Amino acid sequence: MTSPPTPTLHSRLPRIGTTIFTVMSNLAQEVGAVNLGQGFPDFDCDPALTGHVGEAMRDGLNQYPPMPGVAPLREAVAAKLAALYGRRYDAATEVTITAGATQAILTAVLCCVHPGDEVIVLEPCYDSYAPNVALAGGTVVRVPLTPGSFRPDFDRIAAAMTANTRLLIVNSPHNPSATVWTRAEMQRLADLLAPTDVLLISDEVYEHMVFDGAAHVSAASIPALAARAFVVSSFGKTYHVTGWKVGYVAAPAALSAEFRKVHQFNVFTVNTPMQHALSRYMGKAEPYLDLPAFYQRKRDLFREGLAATRLKPLHTQGSYFQLVDYSAVSSLPEAEFCLWLTREVGVAAIPLSAFYEGGFEQGLARLCFAKRDDTLLQALRRLQRV
Repeated sequence: MTSPPTPTLHSRLPRIGTTIFTVMSNLAQEVGAVNLGQGFPDFDCDPALTGHVGEAMRDGLNQYPPMPGVAPLREAVAAKLAALYGRRYDAATEVTITAGATQAILTAVLCCVHPGDEVIVLEPCYDSYAPNVALAGGTVVRVPLTPGSFRPDFDRIAAAMTANTRLLIVNSPHNPSATVWTRAEMQRLADLLAPTDVLLISDEVYEHMVFDGAAHVSAASIPALAARAFVVSSFGKTYHVTGWKVGYVAAPAALSAEFRKVHQFNVFTVNTPMQHALSRYMGKAEPYLDLPAFYQRKRDLFREGLAATRLKPLHTQGSYFQLVDYSAVSSLPEAEFCLWLTREVGVAAIPLSAFYEGGFEQGLARLCFAKRDDTLLQALRRLQRV
């Protein structure tokens, strides 16, 4: 007896396959490579944080929480934003807890982008942005960051804006280039958007990883941007618990109301005991205030080791990523070089071209230094043999 034919499915994302991060992580596991490709720590979080999870579970906090998130966590987020960036968001109406920053960005796009709307993204960019816009029926307008420095080109951004521009997505500290926008650049963005109705998603998941004494400039700290922005961040990145997939969005009440309309039918709400654990843990600011020094030490350890290789590190201002120029090692295209590096050298990396629609080649690869020191040293020993 023959099986009935499978109905034809017309894909909503016909050009999208498995992400490069999954491909490289699977390959790294297959060949036993040190995985510096996907951006997650290989060390554990503070035991006090997981202890709070157990406490919350034992306290019976295991059922549905409120749709926008448990009140103590929203209040803790509002207090942190006020202390660090000077803007007081109303915890009841302007802070929403999300299932990670990726879900937050998708929900923000879906709540404000209509078919025919244009959304400006600055390349290279995180790989979820363009598919999110496609799912909303919008049109992606790609504006390159300046090659080499990866600074915003405001003339090109201005030239890309039309009467159909609905949304702009920015990311600082930036994945994958590790650049950090200055206050002057954020203010120039505010001036550019001032005469328009363009909304802003400010992806700030690496907000606590800014180095060399610099400060993160949140959209929340620029009143003209805060008034039109969905400010997105990630507890997973900040507290070394990426697998928890918990983040948040702060936005003016009118924007938050629309955001929550989609959120309630997207995930509805987020893991209850983790929310209570995070709210209790946020009673101390030291874990995120100490994070710049923690990751700067790892950055410096990694860069010192790279000095003994033929890979040339670009400057890392923030995040936990390091771009390297491999032109002294190989003339292979970026994707082929990263496959070779993983299989033959035993260190997994991500090609920078994966963060561009057209696969723009610059001879650069991205490595992640959010790893134990012994992991970084093992990778460096392998890279030094190249």
